[in-house]
Amino acid sequence: MHDAGPILIRDVEDPRLADYRHLNDAAARVAAGRDDTTGGGCAIVEGAVALEVVLRAGIPLRSLLLTRTRAESMAPLLERHAADVPLFVADRDVLAEVVGFDLHRGVLASAERRPPPPADEVLGSCSRVVVTEGLNDHENLGALFRNAAALRIDAVLLDDRTADPLYRRCIRVSSGWAAVLPHARLGALPGGYDRLRSHGFRVVALTPSPDALAADRAAAAGWLDDRVAFVVGAEGPGLAPASIAGADAAVRIPMAPGVDSLNVATSLAVVAAFAAARRQWR
Repeated sequence: MHDAGPILIRDVEDPRLADYRHLNDAAARVAAGRDDTTGGGCAIVEGAVALEVVLRAGIPLRSLLLTRTRAESMAPLLERHAADVPLFVADRDVLAEVVGFDLHRGVLASAERRPPPPADEVLGSCSRVVVTEGLNDHENLGALFRNAAALRIDAVLLDDRTADPLYRRCIRVSSGWAAVLPHARLGALPGGYDRLRSHGFRVVALTPSPDALAADRAAAAGWLDDRVAFVVGAEGPGLAPASIAGADAAVRIPMAPGVDSLNVATSLAVVAAFAAARRQWR
């Protein structure tokens, strides 16, 4: 059984639920300091799959908020990985009023939001990273984190225009990996390329341009081997011309006529899969 025992919540104004209140209200989150990226804020984990990933990774939690049914079904997992974390249990209608929408999944957790480490610290322990430029859609960013984790990318480096990877929707779409995979802010591109190269990384820009090198040929030529930084842009505009021109190589995915591009997270997955296959075949 959970060490402290489940804490039944009946009052939607219970102050212990401050981390979960009005999750869709950006102004409320900012006013409460919950989105503070310098430390002291919190990151909300939503859904059983994401919570399991976060728990197994040992990410520190402030509290858990579940429906009765979910608390019962997840009891073994919580006993193993979160026995000392306050567990709040409430009916679904209470949860909906607290968070501000109907929470179908019935699973929430509040994780400690710690400031990201310096980029140099992250780069010093990695051999494959992805770098984002202007990726401000939380769902695309979450999908990118999930694909990066699946294909053994070691970290994600974000420019100063990329969205917050610890926003609730991003963590949910990433199945929890946005809260687990290391990330850091690299600054504006292409200026950040110098820092990547100082750590021995080749900079590979992903672009649909027909002038770019096809991914299979790039893999065969060794461009996708270890010490590689894959640079991706936002949905629609893609990478800025200067960010493509400043890279060591520009790589494209061969596609059928009439299809101009793939989703950014899918593009990363395809090229990273080429890289992973080459590592296995060598």
